[in-house]
Amino acid sequence: MSYVGPDFEPPQPRRRRGPLTVALAALVPGALLGWLVYETVGGPGGDEGPSGQASVRSSSPAASSAPSDDAKEPSASPKPTATASASAPAASGPLKGKVVVIDPGHNPGNFQHASDINRKVDIGTNSKECDTTGTSTNDGYTEAKFTLDVAHRMRTLLQEQGATVKLTQDGDRPFGPCVDERARIGNQAEADAVVSIHADGSGAGNRGFHVILPGAVHAGAADTRAIVGPSRDLGERVAGRFVAVTGSAPSNYIGDGGGLVTRKDLGGLNLSTVPKVFIECGNMRDSKDAALLTSGAWRQKAAQGISEGIVSFLRG
Repeated sequence: MSYVGPDFEPPQPRRRRGPLTVALAALVPGALLGWLVYETVGGPGGDEGPSGQASVRSSSPAASSAPSDDAKEPSASPKPTATASASAPAASGPLKGKVVVIDPGHNPGNFQHASDINRKVDIGTNSKECDTTGTSTNDGYTEAKFTLDVAHRMRTLLQEQGATVKLTQDGDRPFGPCVDERARIGNQAEADAVVSIHADGSGAGNRGFHVILPGAVHAGAADTRAIVGPSRDLGERVAGRFVAVTGSAPSNYIGDGGGLVTRKDLGGLNLSTVPKVFIECGNMRDSKDAALLTSGAWRQKAAQGISEGIVSFLRG
């Protein structure tokens, strides 16, 4: 997502840090090993990345059912009959009975509905615009396309583990949903975990991912106090597995170098009553990060890393 937008007011950027501090080991223990590997080999290049990581799947090779060609998109899903996009019946597996909601940030149609996405909605603490268009790479690959692709890949991986998976949107509606509805979809599904997928639109040279956690908010319609703890647990596990599987580094421009950021200004988090985090998978405006985000092979790694974090959280 771009930090120039209604639901994303820019945090103050921090200077790039050197080697990770002890704080990272405390916050994201699973990420430390991946970061050390990153420092040793000089970071991921193109479609290259660490191998031998534990897969979300128990019996199938990773990425076997996802597109391997960058230009090939996953097959379109059936049109939904409810607010959340329909999910195929879950298979038997360790996550049977668990509900996961994936929130692909923005919507490919938002560009054509400026007046609709600019209208104000209540986010609990105040009012903000319904949504934004999101950002894009310098070559025009949009955040909305990226998030939907990663969501499709995650859905396949998690369904193979037995989870019931719902998407807040599947490119099957003209625009949106608005940020308040995105939170409501997860709440109404009584989701065990919700992850909102994004990519950032910061300046060149700013690299890496970060996971956004809900802060403790109790004002108006917002009350996140019950979900702050479990959401942090979810976020730490997602961050740790994301590093391990993708080899990507935590953000060098937001946060304290551990890949975790807490915010109280996001409607999608403020209005959630179930454990929820956002992940900014990289910076679309940096050429090196953009090379990863536009790679189908890397997007499969991103989907796997996020999914493994969710599985770890749900299995305790």
